[in-house]
Amino acid sequence: MAVMPPVVLRTSLLVAVVALSPTVHAQVPVPLAERARGADRVVVGQVTSVTPQWQVNEYGDRLIVSTVHVAVTETLKGNATPALDVDVEGGTIGSLTLHVSDQVTFVPGERATFFLKRTARGRFVPHLRGQGLLKLDRSNRVPGSSLTLDQIRREVAAGRAR
Repeated sequence: MAVMPPVVLRTSLLVAVVALSPTVHAQVPVPLAERARGADRVVVGQVTSVTPQWQVNEYGDRLIVSTVHVAVTETLKGNATPALDVDVEGGTIGSLTLHVSDQVTFVPGERATFFLKRTARGRFVPHLRGQGLLKLDRSNRVPGSSLTLDQIRREVAAGRAR
């Protein structure tokens, strides 16, 4: 019996996990006010660390999940806290990287608006997956768009008012 090289074995395992995972459908963009209504908490903050680890999801799949530690600079909805952790699917452990197409990756120093919900385990995850993570550049704009932090603030306030 032939022994597979480690790279082929890792690739085969990753393909098997993806093939066995539930079908992911493209998400229709949800208006910001609606995202805010559905989120448990909405904060603006700066990423201070990213820690990837293995986790098992609700379907029994073993995935790399990165815990993004956020220093909160502004709370737009929910209880104010100075910092919080957000679990985002994807990351790198050793030589194995999991890219999740509808999730945003972070590095320390980046700023973003986080639309969050709590899981049954009490952990924060992005509400509506990747739509719950809006990175901000130095001019408080979402890169690749004309959306500004001021517009996000107004939309979140409109979502709370309804």
